[in-house]
Amino acid sequence: MLDQPDLQRHFVDARWNPQPPAPTHYLGPERRSHGPVEPRQLLQTIDEVDYGMLLLGDEGRVLQMNKVARRDLAGPHPLKLVGRHLHTRDPQELALLRAAVDGAARRGLRQLLHLGGESGGVGVAVVPLPQADRELRHPVLLMLGRRRVCEPLTVEWFARSQGLTMAETVVLKGLCADLTPLQIAERQGVGMATVRTQIGSIRTKTGTGSIAALVRQLALLPPMVSALQDLVDDLDPMGLGAAADRATGRRRPLDS
Repeated sequence: MLDQPDLQRHFVDARWNPQPPAPTHYLGPERRSHGPVEPRQLLQTIDEVDYGMLLLGDEGRVLQMNKVARRDLAGPHPLKLVGRHLHTRDPQELALLRAAVDGAARRGLRQLLHLGGESGGVGVAVVPLPQADRELRHPVLLMLGRRRVCEPLTVEWFARSQGLTMAETVVLKGLCADLTPLQIAERQGVGMATVRTQIGSIRTKTGTGSIAALVRQLALLPPMVSALQDLVDDLDPMGLGAAADRATGRRRPLDS
């Protein structure tokens, strides 16, 4: 988290904090008492978004980022922080990133980059923002593409709402991680027939006609990014669940 003074000077602008139109008639004291959104409330709001978001100032200096961006950049991501500036792990992609940021800041150009190569690559949207104040002349928003269908806690709550068993929830997480039924069976140490039976049960309980329809349904769910997210192992989709279990109140069998 960057310094609070930076946040208060730079992070609130007209696009993030639209002002309501002036009332044409009396609205009552309870409505007139509402003020603009505070910077802290704004940060708490964007922390619930499951896309990494970074606000860049002049010369590409990182002024603020949300929780998902901090998590992503702390792992094996094509982007990394060097001091308070954003760099690429591949030196050959640094010029591409800087050109896109400069184009957004100086000429108002929107660009979509693909960084990190074909395997394990990530999309990055570079978006120009209106000038916030005299000190921040060229603000730029970077939005990082998601590297999975949805957050682990979203899968946990969806599974709970649909009455899935713990074993079915593990299979569902594997499907969301783009694993095949065979890969799920191998990781869980069970037979293919068991996994196929579990997938059939999941489809019946969720009312979906195919695995593709099931994953699409999960992809459209709103995110649930909990304060427990930092405790979750983001790199092992089949090992997820300990922190989410504590959040949902579910008990995990000792042998699972």
